[in-house]
Amino acid sequence: MKQLVLDLTAVPQPTLENFVSGRNTELVETLRKMLARGLSERFLYLWGGQGSGRSHLLQAVVNGCIARGEAAVYIARPVGEALEAELAQLDCVAVDDVERLAEDGQLALFNLYNALREARGMLLVAGDAPPTGLALRPDLVTRLSWGLVYQVHGLSDAEKGEALRRHAAARGFALSPEVRDYLLTRIQRDMRSLLVMLEALDRYSLATRRAVTVPLIRELLAKGSDGAGP
Repeated sequence: MKQLVLDLTAVPQPTLENFVSGRNTELVETLRKMLARGLSERFLYLWGGQGSGRSHLLQAVVNGCIARGEAAVYIARPVGEALEAELAQLDCVAVDDVERLAEDGQLALFNLYNALREARGMLLVAGDAPPTGLALRPDLVTRLSWGLVYQVHGLSDAEKGEALRRHAAARGFALSPEVRDYLLTRIQRDMRSLLVMLEALDRYSLATRRAVTVPLIRELLAKGSDGAGP
């Protein structure tokens, strides 16, 4: 059972469709237009706290580009890594956690920005603060400020509950208010952890042929903590 809980990290691939917008409706619509090449602007910077959904949105655009047959890549946690020159040949590059870039990575991102501008590629960057709040090279901060800049607002508890309800419905079961509230108060509150737990709960429910209830969650958590089998 511990194996089931801890190894179940595969949640649905991020898309714009499975992102619960909350207060980010304008941002999501902008990303849809960028993905469809319906905007002249090809550079966008997102900022928000941990768990706000900025990584989901970057990956969603990259996945959307790939689905369209375009060359795209998502780069996460680029600690001190120089970004490869070959990236300038891609249709879309998404760089997450820009605040973690060391000096060589900052210079590489600056050069990548200029190269993609010439090649008419798309660049999406995300960080934990607005451009002017980043401790990065001034010339890179200027570049990040030139394009569209959006704050990604985290979900309220009500919006997280709606996201869980929709995800459960997509897996074929109804999520009761009691189960939803228990997950929101007892599980790590970022959406990825909540969805991983919901996936594990669904699998355990199917394996034991029991309904998804609060007692079933308690049993799943207990088995996951002690490593016992079902």
